Amino acid sequence: MTAARMPTRARVPGWVVLLSLALVLRSATDAQGDTVTPDRPSVSNSTETVPLGALQLETGLAHEATSAAGSPVERRTAWAVTLRAGLADGLEARLESEPLVHLRSDRDETGPGDVTLGLKYRFLDASDGGWPSLAVLPFVKLPTARVPLGSGRADFGIVLLASQALPAGFNLDVNAGAIAVGQGRPSGYLVQAVTSAALGYQLTESLSLYGETFWSSRGERGGRDALGVDAGFVYLLTPRVALDAAVETTLRGAGPDYGVKVGFSIRFGGR
Repeated sequence: MTAARMPTRARVPGWVVLLSLALVLRSATDAQGDTVTPDRPSVSNSTETVPLGALQLETGLAHEATSAAGSPVERRTAWAVTLRAGLADGLEARLESEPLVHLRSDRDETGPGDVTLGLKYRFLDASDGGWPSLAVLPFVKLPTARVPLGSGRADFGIVLLASQALPAGFNLDVNAGAIAVGQGRPSGYLVQAVTSAALGYQLTESLSLYGETFWSSRGERGGRDALGVDAGFVYLLTPRVALDAAVETTLRGAGPDYGVKVGFSIRFGGR
């Protein structure tokens, strides 16, 4: 017997699939209401929290290149995912992870990165008298990544967040905190201080720009402090879908020569 021929399936062009997905996202999110407020792609976090009952996904790719004397250039590419869930007014739970990391230097390494659990609690709203809104963000990093994709040790810390609306469409986010960074030899913890400040500008109703500087003390014994800057944008595709991109560099101390981030954020549910 001659085998029956299977009917040929028509191929759907990729752009049609992407366009259909975008239209579905737009129709689904436009009907929901409030506006997404991503923490990415800046280093600084704002005091804004996800509304009660809402879930916010923030994801993207980050690529960094770091050079060191006598060693090959280290190139790190990671897929970053943050889930933010509104637990109450002014309170959200956070899960940050890197499901896939690729590290290329003298050898290639690929695998999952670390997972960080945290809470953001806004305990003071901005006032008409000029006081900024204030929040606190405690967190713990779980060493789920193998070395060298991660340190192999747990870290924990707390960061104080302040956000202030400024005249002429500007806004300022300032963060300051301390992290207990796990050490190897000798074992124990080293307290690392971190600070950052991001100045944003609302260029249009949908497009906001920012420039930022960030500093951290040494994160390992024998290491160096780091000072860096970055700049980027957030663009609201719909009230509940935002695109973003940023570039960064290290001005002094330990850190990447350059870094690039691209991604998007989307909010589901809520009131």
